[in-house]
Order: sequence, then structure tokens, then C-alpha cells
Amino acid sequence: MMRISDTVKHLIIINVIMFVGTVVIGNGAFYEWFAMYFPKNEAFQPWQIITHMFMHGGGSMENLSITHLLFNMFALWMFGSPVEQVLGSKRFLFIYISAGLGAVLLQVGYYYYAYLPTFNDLVSSGLSETQILRMLSTNEIVERVSDVQLLQLKKIFPVYNASMVGASGCIMGIMAAFGMMNPNAELMMIFLPIPIKAKYFIPGIIILDLISGVTGQSFFSPSNTAYMAHVGGAITGFLIMWYWKKTQFNKNRWN
Repeated sequence: MMRISDTVKHLIIINVIMFVGTVVIGNGAFYEWFAMYFPKNEAFQPWQIITHMFMHGGGSMENLSITHLLFNMFALWMFGSPVEQVLGSKRFLFIYISAGLGAVLLQVGYYYYAYLPTFNDLVSSGLSETQILRMLSTNEIVERVSDVQLLQLKKIFPVYNASMVGASGCIMGIMAAFGMMNPNAELMMIFLPIPIKAKYFIPGIIILDLISGVTGQSFFSPSNTAYMAHVGGAITGFLIMWYWKKTQFNKNRWN
């Protein structure tokens, strides 16, 4: 059995502690503090850009998902330990956090792409920004709106109230790094026990996430998954490793 590396072990401990905090602190308060909210939402706080990377599960007891935590921690151990053993703890942690930030950047950018045109149309139609935000935050139509305005409000309501949790973006960056370091390593999905080389397996997962993000069609994850965060994390991990591989740091280290 592969030995767990030190930084991976500490990251798993932090994730478990944060999950316990979500369970113990009731009424979804812990989730609201540390999940990543859409920046236009009043629940958004700057620290959430980092803290959401260590959160798992929903904001209420019935939505908590230990499966989400277990799957991510298994992937962190499986891919993270060999990457850390080659790169060292500092460079490993740099990829991990950078991938998480890349995940936020792409996912929030995608949200804004969906949100801003419709929001601006609502403003142009005569509603004030204050009125729009009040209705989006309360999910109550407290102003007189037309049928078209109502449809537009319903369209951007999920974006305004979206929240992100989980280490998936970070782990996708680590997976991309693993794939570049071990392109011929054979991997298998739990529900598809066929060995596939990492250089095909990992890009395939990224492409499926991209398709899911654009179309809304879920393949392996719940429909509320932040698919673009997965893609953003993977791209970030790939770019960092590509840069390092072109410099003296990696000149003779990998095939």
C-alpha cells in the first residue's frame, strides 16, 4: 500500500475537521461562513476563496455528503502522495492552492458570463439594482414585474445563490500534474474496471467536465457540481507543470 505523504496527510486532516464543523455547527452557519458564494451575493466573504477548498457537503444536515468527502480524500491520497514525493511539499502545496484558485476563477467567470447580460437587461427594463438583488436574495417577487422580467429573474436566481465547496478543483490540478509526470500509468474508474493510461484517462475526465459545464448534462457527478471549477483546476495544474517542465527544475526529471 502506498505511503501517504506528509502534506497530503495534513490536508486530509483539515478537510475532515472542516466537515465535522459543518456537521456540529447547526443551521448551516458553518457552511455559510466558509463555502464560496457568488461575489454579488451578500453572503460572499473574501476568505471563502480559500476556505471553500476544505469544505464538503451541503448547508444542512440532510444535504451533507460524506461520499463527496471520501471520494475527494481518496483521490488526494492516490494522486497527491506520488506528486508530493517527486516535487516536495512546497511545490506540491503551490500546485494544490493554485489549482483551487484557478478553479474559482473559471467557475466565477462562467457565472458572471451567465449573470451579467440578464442582470443588465433587467436594469434596462426599469428595475433598480436594489430591487433585483432583493428579489434574488429572498426568492420573493416583492415588486411588480412582467412575465419576461420574471423569467429573467428565474434564470439568474441559481447563479446568484450558487455556492462552491470541495477540494475537487485542487485535486484536478494534482491529477493533471500526476498525468504529466506519469503519462503511461494505468488508471481505472470504480464503475469501469478497464485500465486506461493516465495520458488518456485524465484528459477524458476533463473533457467530460467541460461538456457537463456547458450543457448541464451530468455524467458521473451530481447535477449541482461546479464543473467549470474542475476544468479550471486541471488547466492550472497543467500550466504550472508545463512551465516547470520547460525550465531547469524539470529538465531531466520526467520522461
